[in-house]
Amino acid sequence: MHTQIIPADDELAVISAAGNLTAGNLVGLPTETVYGLGANGLNPEAVAKIFEVKGRPQDNPLILHIADPEQMDMFCHNIPESAYRLAEAFWPGPLTMVLPAKDIVPLSTRAGLPTVAVRCPDCDVTRRIIRHANIPVAAPSANISGKPSTTTAEHVLHDHDGKIPLIIDGGACAVGVESTIVDLTENPPRLLRPGGITPEQLIAVLGDLVIDKAVTAQIDKDEVVKAPGMKYRHYAPAEPVIIVAGERKKAAEYIHRHFEPGDRVLCFEEELPLYADCNPLSYGQEADVNTLSAGLFAALRELDDSSIGKVYARCPVGGGVAYAVQNRLKKAAAFHIVDAEVAL
Repeated sequence: MHTQIIPADDELAVISAAGNLTAGNLVGLPTETVYGLGANGLNPEAVAKIFEVKGRPQDNPLILHIADPEQMDMFCHNIPESAYRLAEAFWPGPLTMVLPAKDIVPLSTRAGLPTVAVRCPDCDVTRRIIRHANIPVAAPSANISGKPSTTTAEHVLHDHDGKIPLIIDGGACAVGVESTIVDLTENPPRLLRPGGITPEQLIAVLGDLVIDKAVTAQIDKDEVVKAPGMKYRHYAPAEPVIIVAGERKKAAEYIHRHFEPGDRVLCFEEELPLYADCNPLSYGQEADVNTLSAGLFAALRELDDSSIGKVYARCPVGGGVAYAVQNRLKKAAAFHIVDAEVAL
């Protein structure tokens, strides 16, 4: 199979992508978060191709992408008033809501659960494709399962060249990490995955929010999960990743003591001089966490090299978007964190 890339501003982009989706094919689609591997979310055979091409575990639910907030009622029932308030505040945008699913949504799309994860992406071309195809699009991130996510069309081509017919090139993703996921089938609502919409923003609308344990720690492989990215090791390069926490100079001292030939350092731009002899790679500025969010996955993909020994990574602290960056790095490191303030 030949994989074609069409720029998002090409007049053929919408027609070609919609035609492939309605025909049951997979399409690489841009969003503001990451690129998705899209299929007709109402077609079980098309959805099965996502799991096959990605190597994705069957118990990992997919997100159903819609073109307009009003379409939420087509695929969900018993929708709480809080969902409409969140949609008004953050859709289109990087927010996914877990809601009771109508029978029209196949069990394969929702991993056999009575719920479905739904979002309206802030990407004009993808919403136009969904409208033209007149179907919701099930789309996880377009990376090979477990590997760093795709934030450019070139990343998608690298992972799926010859395996899918079409990729729509919408440029680099602005947010750079997957959407925030909040479960509204519980009271109070539960944060299942942090992202571009922060816990603080959710609390401002919802009034209360519970943080699921999967956000801060590895959960058991036998647990049933309601959303993507909760159970398995995700976003990880080939080699082990070790997060080194603590004050800047203490962290540098720890890394220099343990650094071996073939290792790499993933750090903030401000810290590059501290690691000049450690083959460092910056993924953004500590002073501007949005650059860390946008640059994280591109950096992790650059480090996805089996010839590298270990990656020592520096992670931002605090809330807001930094909370999402922390979550992705901790997942990539399988929660292997060293505190340089106390470690030898």
